[in-house]
Amino acid sequence: MDLTEKQLDSQVMYNGGFLEVLKDTVLLPDGSTSTREYITHPGAVAVLALLDNGNLVMERQYRYPLRREFIELPAGKIDGGEDILVTAQRELLEETGYVAREWIHLTTAWPCIGYADERMEYFLARGLTHQGSKLDDGEFLEVFELSLSEAIEWVRLGKISDSKSIVGLFWLDKVLNAGWSAPK
Repeated sequence: MDLTEKQLDSQVMYNGGFLEVLKDTVLLPDGSTSTREYITHPGAVAVLALLDNGNLVMERQYRYPLRREFIELPAGKIDGGEDILVTAQRELLEETGYVAREWIHLTTAWPCIGYADERMEYFLARGLTHQGSKLDDGEFLEVFELSLSEAIEWVRLGKISDSKSIVGLFWLDKVLNAGWSAPK
């Protein structure tokens, strides 16, 4: 059964530079039409920065849309045309002050498939050296260390609740404790 929906028309409902909201008319597999509203997003990276002592570099950051603080992995938006590894390296340095000697791409995940085309690229970074953070203007966060086991417990307790961090932490747990490797 072919489940493909064919775009018949597309309208930009909002363009804010970072996000664009579209409303498309689509032809459904049964021949009827419907509308699809969705957000286009440039994509992002999340970094599982593993210190030599086995702890992770984590962040506490206020997220305005939910009007609260979150405990998260270092992460950030892919700039237009930027290589995803370069994005990961840039974001780790900007937000945490660390550079890494070893980088492994773990996976790609799609966090919001019902309403956005955003993709999240996950990297494991090892061999960290601290050089000093270079936060973007208007960016405020606290950087701290957390063991993987404690981070997984914080997921269970709801202290870590954003999807990018949950996915990344579970991936890292499987890589370190269950023999998973990054897909080729």
